[in-house]
Amino acid sequence: MIEASSFWELIERRVAQTPDLPLAVDEQDRALTFAQYKAAAERVAAGLLQLGVGVGTPVSWMLPTRMEALVLSAALARLGAVQNPILPIYREREVRFIVRQTNARVIVVPGLWRKFDYAAMARAIAAEQPGLAVLVADPALPEADPVALPAPPAAASVAEAPVRWIFYTSGTTADPKGARHTDRTLLATSLGMATALDLRADDRVALVFPITHVGGCIWMLAGLMAGAMHILIETFDPQRSIDILARAGVTQAAAGTVFHQAYLAAQRARGGPPIFPHVRAFNGGGAPKPPQLHYDLKREVGGIGIVSGYGLTECPIIAMNTMRDPDEKLAYTEGRPSPQGARIAIVKLDGQPAAPGEEGEIRVWGPQLCKGYVDSTLDADAFDEHGYFRTGDLGMLDTEGYLTITGRLKDIIIRKGENISAKEVEDLLYRHPKVADVGVIGLPDPDLGERCCAVVTCRDPQAVLQFDEMVAFLKQQGLMMQKIPERLEIVEQLPRNPAGKVLKADLRARYSRLATRKSTVESRE
Repeated sequence: MIEASSFWELIERRVAQTPDLPLAVDEQDRALTFAQYKAAAERVAAGLLQLGVGVGTPVSWMLPTRMEALVLSAALARLGAVQNPILPIYREREVRFIVRQTNARVIVVPGLWRKFDYAAMARAIAAEQPGLAVLVADPALPEADPVALPAPPAAASVAEAPVRWIFYTSGTTADPKGARHTDRTLLATSLGMATALDLRADDRVALVFPITHVGGCIWMLAGLMAGAMHILIETFDPQRSIDILARAGVTQAAAGTVFHQAYLAAQRARGGPPIFPHVRAFNGGGAPKPPQLHYDLKREVGGIGIVSGYGLTECPIIAMNTMRDPDEKLAYTEGRPSPQGARIAIVKLDGQPAAPGEEGEIRVWGPQLCKGYVDSTLDADAFDEHGYFRTGDLGMLDTEGYLTITGRLKDIIIRKGENISAKEVEDLLYRHPKVADVGVIGLPDPDLGERCCAVVTCRDPQAVLQFDEMVAFLKQQGLMMQKIPERLEIVEQLPRNPAGKVLKADLRARYSRLATRKSTVESRE
């Protein structure tokens, strides 16, 4: 495993060690070796230099997960720019806010992609922001002779490392929040993940989610550390993308619950031999996992099952399971704190430290932690008096230090004074043979305060879960009557963000507008 103090130094060390190994392959079977990657990045860096990009220049970019995105990111690292990857799902309001707050000098967009004109959006925003240049990578990037490049930025200590990355997260505020990261914070994250996964040069990683997500950049760095190859998927389509991953010999089938569910569904639909015969693990994070999914994948597809981690944009992968953990830990926990110095504190709602096995808010600190927000006025509420980041997630640590996520502070349904954990109900419902996916939400109720609603996707549209079936099943699972959902909605697909989290605010808004359906569940009194 190669370690380095900066992104560019990591590239140089990888090329010196294994220049001819493949960095990535895409859906069109285009491939780059590590040496070709470095050379391409230097040419693009020279091209960007002619556009005025240099040390500290803020550059926003929102390319899909394609070869050009990997090259652009490396080119910006070569120049020492401050790069701001933006999720392609963002639109004019969010992008305008972000480029203004970061004072971006260049915004790089893909032109027309997935029927949306990113170039037109970027030009409209640039017309309102003097000094903002638009670069359309459709898909080519500007190139020039690298001989004109200045020396790479000097290595810096952990304490003195400059901010080189800004990642935005929607969070719970009206405007996106920009988390300020250094190369060091991301490298610490990637090293912890690569070590936990025993990442190797013969690994083939499914890079199936946005490269502009913090998780995409972390995987990019982890691949450089281990010499592993990425399989780039611009737009995940279960039928087509799974075939591409299989053909490329995927061994690390990332990247979280929604993708793992798609792999399992494909295996069941196709039958026969494993769809991924070389798979070692199904890795992921970013969204809760149903414990049953781990056992199903291990039994039906192969590998050791799900190896997941926990983190946020502000503090990525602060904890992670390892390839050597037993099934019970892989299924029910997110592993232990990263050995690179990560710390996790569980704080009860009364502010007191929680004992092992006791639920509380998860607060985190470590070398992965960002340097605060671009809007520093947000920092006071985000960090506690000890410098720990307040995640807003609920969880517990067991006596061995393994972290279990139990829900969100704002994802607790309060029914007539009774607290209901949405995740507890979701994990039980996922065991039902008819259920493919589930989200549990609270809806306003004039008498109860909130009522519990289960929103379910069924495996077979012709065999839909019925309300009475749900109630009987949850009773059999031992769930107390007060926690059994009083409403059931069937949908074709749950809305999710790029990290795979169910957009529960969307579900609450949708079903709060509809007339309350009469429940046949017996009285909770």
